[in-house]
Amino acid sequence: MAKKDYYEILRVGRNAADEDIKKAYRNLARKYHPDLHPGNKEMEAKFKEINEAYEVLKDPKKREEYDRFGSAVFEPGFQGARGTYTYPGGTVNLEDLGFDLGGIEDIFGDIFGRRTRPQRGYPQGQSRGEDIEYALEIGFEQAINGTEIRLTLDREADCSGCNGTGARGGKKTCPDCGGTGQRTVARLGLNVRQTCPRCGGTGYKGETCPICFGKGRVANLEKVTVKLPPGVKDGSRVRVAGKGKSGAAGGPPGDLYIVTKVKPHPYFRHEDDDIYLEVPITITEAAMGARITIPTIDGKTVLVIPQGTQSGQKLRLKGKGVLHIKGKGRGDQYVIIKIIVPKDIDQKSKGLLEEFHKLNPYNPRQDMGW
Repeated sequence: MAKKDYYEILRVGRNAADEDIKKAYRNLARKYHPDLHPGNKEMEAKFKEINEAYEVLKDPKKREEYDRFGSAVFEPGFQGARGTYTYPGGTVNLEDLGFDLGGIEDIFGDIFGRRTRPQRGYPQGQSRGEDIEYALEIGFEQAINGTEIRLTLDREADCSGCNGTGARGGKKTCPDCGGTGQRTVARLGLNVRQTCPRCGGTGYKGETCPICFGKGRVANLEKVTVKLPPGVKDGSRVRVAGKGKSGAAGGPPGDLYIVTKVKPHPYFRHEDDDIYLEVPITITEAAMGARITIPTIDGKTVLVIPQGTQSGQKLRLKGKGVLHIKGKGRGDQYVIIKIIVPKDIDQKSKGLLEEFHKLNPYNPRQDMGW
């Protein structure tokens, strides 16, 4: 299989920082996303390639392996750097120690705890699929009221040629280890448990599937409908169970997590479960009081401005905020008053203001000692 240069695919240097890799991925994903190019197989293939590169380079462990061995490290049957063995205390070179590599690595694997084991709760060889995180930008109204979004995900699927087992015609229990993935052998006068060489520790044996090359999974673009509840905010994580990557060897899939980015509204501001709105009023409305019409997320309503209202004063509309994300109760809407003074005043108005000042000789700075 041809080697792939993941750095070249994402158009970043080999020393690129994690943030630069993420930024490059987002830019390319937006450009080649299948939703923007319906029916274009070339764009679909490019999108899959970009996702494959990002899945490796965003993970520090996978990136380190890729930097050492290239893309071949993720292909079935890759054995790594033969002649070395990594354990909790470090790395040893077996040939330097004078050992014959034909079987001694299995002994070291047992001594230093690198036996192949199934994930807890799953049969031998199976594992749960990885979770997928999907950044989604939505409008303010969609976030407030909830919405239904249809997405195209590159989430892989069980291979139809082997039903997700990785083996042509399905896997069969390994006759050498009886499905345990381990064998007891005599080494240096000791009975040592080692990884079964016939099945590689999986407990199963079968001819490698020619379609998925033993992975049990193939690339697949899937349309997924996601319901976002009312009240999501910037950075909210909405879980969609079972829509992550499929598990290995028939294991259960991971989950999909939608991370929301909410577009700003022209005048509403969403904070916790409350809505904030700045409302301009005139000097007359502030001094004498008034009834004015203002917007809420439910539509227009009448707000009573008390007599003597000050600029910056906060008025509360109970229950006019956002539905709690768990569906019980609502927040409030807070109206912040901003008194606007006209820039151009004619002579008659100036005279009236001067007369008003004579009748109301109030100095708001008096208590400050200025």
